Amino acid sequence: MNGRRIGRLLKKELIQTTRDWRMLFVIFFSSVVQLLMFGYVVSTDVHNVATAVYDQDHSAASRQFVDRLMSSHYFTYEYNLTRPVQVDHLLDATRAQVIISIPRGFAQAMACGKGAEVQAIMDGTDATTARIITGYVSDVVQGYSTQIALARMARMRGTLTRLPDLDVRTRVWYNPELHSMYYMVPAVLGEVLMIITIMLTSLAIVKEKENGTLEQLIVTPISALELMIGKTLPFLIIGLLDLTLILLVAVFWFGVPIAGSVPLLYACGILFFTNSLGLGLLVSTLSHTQHEAMLTTTFFIVPAFILSGFMFPIDNMPWIMQLLAYLVPVRYFLEIIRGIFLKGEGVDTLWPQMLILAVFGTVIITIAAARFRKRMV
Repeated sequence: MNGRRIGRLLKKELIQTTRDWRMLFVIFFSSVVQLLMFGYVVSTDVHNVATAVYDQDHSAASRQFVDRLMSSHYFTYEYNLTRPVQVDHLLDATRAQVIISIPRGFAQAMACGKGAEVQAIMDGTDATTARIITGYVSDVVQGYSTQIALARMARMRGTLTRLPDLDVRTRVWYNPELHSMYYMVPAVLGEVLMIITIMLTSLAIVKEKENGTLEQLIVTPISALELMIGKTLPFLIIGLLDLTLILLVAVFWFGVPIAGSVPLLYACGILFFTNSLGLGLLVSTLSHTQHEAMLTTTFFIVPAFILSGFMFPIDNMPWIMQLLAYLVPVRYFLEIIRGIFLKGEGVDTLWPQMLILAVFGTVIITIAAARFRKRMV
């Protein structure tokens, strides 16, 4: 293996890539755009819930409950209903996300200590949003009930002894404010890098075939291994530059803190790139045209996107899907990124994922090298 020949091929690839402004757009600008779009759109936080209130009691207690609900800053008072038929109309038109129905006798029931029921009606089309809103309403109702119970006990201090209670004090580690963006943005970083590196490398050999320049490489003294290294090494450098750019956007634009080691993140990034670049090179050996390479790349990217745990928890998948998820390299890279960003984990914790990425990368590159031939296919 001649390092000089690899260096010249590396220089050729870098010059060829930087001359193509469309390629530069795909490499850098589009990756930032994808991160911005995913970072803002892919979020499990629900704010400004459009709320309608159907108050049939019209009492001070019912108004106090509604005020308590709106003071939680999750809900926005949009509609005051006076007839039951309005409930169906608002839900059908998707103008309200939740409707709070307060029955007659609410104040009297609360005053007597019998307890009262409040109905929360919502659209279950989006099950995830509906579950989150249900949790918000339950928290407000529980807090309001506790407030009423304490006030009642205070009035009966002379005749009622203190009842035993259970005080739960929650302490959240790693993401105290429970910002879903802190969890999703690092994963978006990994997914974007996977897409960019696989797509770029998959076109490396195919582009040479279509442009007719592969024949010129055939008559050179460069070996198949040197050609493969010279074709993938430029995209490793570009991947690291892309990682730097996206990392800056994640930290300084979205404000996602990095609790762990940045050099460790880059080292793990190189391990992951051996997987994505090797997979892209394998695709290029299987394809004859750039269009065919793009379609084949999609075949690999979409399942990896679904099974990586990016949006859907792997533990909630059917067992057969969980087994397939073990074969997805990006799954381990997302665990590493989230561990470094949120928990500040080091090699002592992340070594199993790093070892798996190293093994997978070696296997994928070996298969790609075995299929690679310095000849026209």
